[in-house]
Amino acid sequence: MLEPGNNSELPPIPGKRYFTIGEVSELCGVKPHVLRYWEQEFPQLKPVKRRGNRRYYQRQDVLVIRQIRSLLYEEGFTIGGARQRLMGDEARSDTSQSQQIIRQVRAELEDVLKLLRR
Repeated sequence: MLEPGNNSELPPIPGKRYFTIGEVSELCGVKPHVLRYWEQEFPQLKPVKRRGNRRYYQRQDVLVIRQIRSLLYEEGFTIGGARQRLMGDEARSDTSQSQQIIRQVRAELEDVLKLLRR
């Protein structure tokens, strides 16, 4: 998802399950109000909300935030361009996963057909 060179100045992501908005802010080099704004702009960002509407981000969210940060701050994308790029990446990923599942199901069906022909 992210090339290591793009975020060499960012700290490594600890092996925790959930991160507060303050922790994510430090891990990604982005202020909390920017994270809240990005939640509105990028449908991929959906932190879990608990008591008092407190946000808890998972590791995948942190990776997406780092990718957004890279697209906006390092590659010069606009918010709309970054949104399209992320949606395009998701679509390509979904397509490749679908193709892999289809190949697997097809191979299994061919095995079943061989068994039935015996």
